Amino acid sequence: MRILGVIPARYASTRFPGKPLHPIAGKPLVQHVVERCKQAKSLSDVIVATDDSRIAEVARKFCRVEMTSDQHPSGTDRVAEVAGRCECDAAVNIQGDEPLIDPAIINAVARALADAPMSTAATPIRDAAEYDNPNVVKVVVNAAGRALYFSRRTIPFVRDAASRPIAEQLAAFPFLKHLGLYGYRRDALLKLVRFPVGALETAEKLEQLRALENGIDIAVVRVFYESVGVDAPEDVGRVEALLKR
Repeated sequence: MRILGVIPARYASTRFPGKPLHPIAGKPLVQHVVERCKQAKSLSDVIVATDDSRIAEVARKFCRVEMTSDQHPSGTDRVAEVAGRCECDAAVNIQGDEPLIDPAIINAVARALADAPMSTAATPIRDAAEYDNPNVVKVVVNAAGRALYFSRRTIPFVRDAASRPIAEQLAAFPFLKHLGLYGYRRDALLKLVRFPVGALETAEKLEQLRALENGIDIAVVRVFYESVGVDAPEDVGRVEALLKR
């Protein structure tokens, strides 16, 4: 299976304009992501997908670049444009703001596409601060490891432990935190972006719900991994310290 690793990258950002090009330990942020992706043996190629000439000019020095429309509402649409015109069987959408992304997680998500149209990853919630944080997306899965639902609320509701401290609630059920990494078979991805935004996606503001609303199975790979993203300028120092380790 020919699988592309696609990193959507845009210059405009409310919290951190120009983030993909911001230097981290002497390299642009996006270069760190590319170098990690190139270590993932499941990927046939690594592509930066952008609508910005400044990002393209820099990224071409270390990887393949595909220019995309500036009208895309999401990174998924940007990846779909690339997959639609490139020779591939599948694509993995990799966050462009995680310079420490583990290649093993990329490989696991890519491997899951062998028997599923779409895949992603999740890790156990261990930090009580994440339990009811709406920015930490939760996922529940069925016995076959397919996603049942994603939510910004804590799911499921563990009735017998509901009145106990959060630490005890975490011990009562293996709550899963969704990691923002997606694999798609090419045909499923091109179908997905043609579906209209549905009620669940509108309510939760989670685009993966569009797949579930329209009957696209999502395989969920369980991993033990804590993602470290660069969301704002103040995150740069923390990431540089981790890189030095």
